[in-house]
Amino acid sequence: MAETKREIERKYESGDGGLPDLSGVAGIAAVLDKGVTTLDATYYDTADERLAASSVTLRRRTGGADAGWHLKFPVAPGVRDEIRAPLSDTLPRSLAALIRSRTRGAELLPLVRLRSDRDVRHLVDAEGGLLAEASVDAVQAERLTGKGGTAQWSEIEVELADGGDPALLDKVEKRFRKAGVRPSAATSKLERALTETRPRRKRPPRPGPAPTAPGPTAGDHVLAYLRTQRDAIVELDPAVRRDLPDSVHRMRVATRRMRSAFRSYRKILDRTATDPVGAELKWLAGELGADRDREVLTERLTAALAELPRSLTVGPVRTRLRTWSHARRGGSRRRLIAVLDGPRYLALLDALDSLLADPPLLKAAAGTPAKVIGKAVRKDFRKLAARTGEALSLPPGHNRDLALHEARKQAKSTRYAAEAGIPALGGPAADLVRATKSLQSLLGDHQDSVMARTALRDIAGQAHAAGESAFTYGLLYGREERRAERTEAELPDTWRTIARDSAL
Repeated sequence: MAETKREIERKYESGDGGLPDLSGVAGIAAVLDKGVTTLDATYYDTADERLAASSVTLRRRTGGADAGWHLKFPVAPGVRDEIRAPLSDTLPRSLAALIRSRTRGAELLPLVRLRSDRDVRHLVDAEGGLLAEASVDAVQAERLTGKGGTAQWSEIEVELADGGDPALLDKVEKRFRKAGVRPSAATSKLERALTETRPRRKRPPRPGPAPTAPGPTAGDHVLAYLRTQRDAIVELDPAVRRDLPDSVHRMRVATRRMRSAFRSYRKILDRTATDPVGAELKWLAGELGADRDREVLTERLTAALAELPRSLTVGPVRTRLRTWSHARRGGSRRRLIAVLDGPRYLALLDALDSLLADPPLLKAAAGTPAKVIGKAVRKDFRKLAARTGEALSLPPGHNRDLALHEARKQAKSTRYAAEAGIPALGGPAADLVRATKSLQSLLGDHQDSVMARTALRDIAGQAHAAGESAFTYGLLYGREERRAERTEAELPDTWRTIARDSAL
């Protein structure tokens, strides 16, 4: 069974002096000698080192209190999530799934072996509680592939205890700096080992003066945006599998951004190549949205219910809402994991890589970025103006609701097109992103109200069939109607301001 630990640590170069005296650091009452532990770790990766390129590490380690398989994902500088599984001869399936978006079935090879003698100290407070663990590691590295060599070094590592205050690490670092100990240039032992054991190559002849590189083209800007979205999909895959907060939503947004860029920049990228990929991205977004839409509605209805006085909550409303919310949760969750493990999803990731490695650029891709990208963004903005105007011209009701939903989708497309254009267009594009985001939020609230009313009718029907009062659901329905009316009343002034201030 895998378990996850948030690892917050800092690494330092170790000189001949070993670990500086930390007994006088504020908050540290004592430094306890815990002896020397011998650790033996083998790090695995694909032949082309895909995990290392993403700062992901996978190792099998013996020795110490946490022997087993360890998979680490970067969270922030000095912060990683370490997922542990018991020691076994083969990689546990639970960890293999978390790196599948990166490995894509490529063989995992033993890449580097690290043997460390770890001299451990516990930094404790006045009550003996563990604040952090400091160690001096004497490391021997051996590359296990190719004609790599060996390396050895000594380093200091300070890892915060679970629930510890990160400010302690700042205090320790201040003491280290006074003692002349500097932070390590490598973020991990593996990074240093890969660098120092890499086969040495003959230096090529010194080149002459490099020709002046032309500035980025319109195609370069769009491809950079697309690569960012592709990378987000790959990097969010393990977070989605771990069911981390907001991960499904963020992955879904990345698919939408990519599809939107395909549509907005059809003069740059050949749609005969991008349309099939866009269709697969739409499929993935649909699979990701199976739980997300109901989750958003549940949050909205729960908040609305909390605003009601108790006297207006008639019957087991909260229980009924929870039952409705969880009706398909388990099944759709299992379905999503099956999708991420399936061949169609992996084929999509490969298709994205292929498209970006050999992009289907059209003639306009070589054009001046401001001109080509600006034209595409303005075209999207005109579509937004048309759809917003059409929606506002309709009387309140079902047809207006549908038209406002279409305007919302176009607001997203315009926003994403402007996002991709910020490096080329600067401030005006950034302003348009902010404006369309506010419009999207307003229209999104309206659409959520439409969906909430549909859900309330559904829940009320279930309650009535069970012999429960439907009073509260009707009350919430009426409040949602008023909320939508206020949004629709606010919309004309919001749109006029956006149309007036747009500088593109």
